[in-house]
Amino acid sequence: MSNTPKFIVVIGTSAGRLKALVKPISQFQADFLAPVLVVQHISADATGNATLDVLNNNSKFKCTHAVHGTNPLPGHLYLAPSDNHLMLDKDCKILVTKGAQENRSRPAIDPLFRSAAVVFGNRVIGIILTGYQDDGTAGMEVIKRCDGTYIVQDPADGDYPAMP
Repeated sequence: MSNTPKFIVVIGTSAGRLKALVKPISQFQADFLAPVLVVQHISADATGNATLDVLNNNSKFKCTHAVHGTNPLPGHLYLAPSDNHLMLDKDCKILVTKGAQENRSRPAIDPLFRSAAVVFGNRVIGIILTGYQDDGTAGMEVIKRCDGTYIVQDPADGDYPAMP
């Protein structure tokens, strides 16, 4: 576990995701001490490459698709590949899995939030951004119960304010 970062940031977003995601990510510095893992609701046939291009052009982070079995590194952003859940295992390795849809989505926000809370406890920061429906709500409750930090976008600032 020597490669385990001290903290982790997990972000979930749905409709209106790109605009909502770029704003906070562009404010992180390259020497930020935590990796950032992101789940966005996208269709199974989308690549997510357009999102990565925008994030790489508007942030100081290295933004890539998450790769199964790798260690998340500080100053890096890992995006869930389409049609796969993104989670962390007990050794803080990235898990990219097919799994069943959750909350009508794959990738779903809740699996990432739950796994990050279990691995990091009070050292996880969970962020919910604009979207529809309730994916991320149960996972955010787990973060809260593990004494992690939870941040919810002000619904008045979201393009789709139903989720926050």
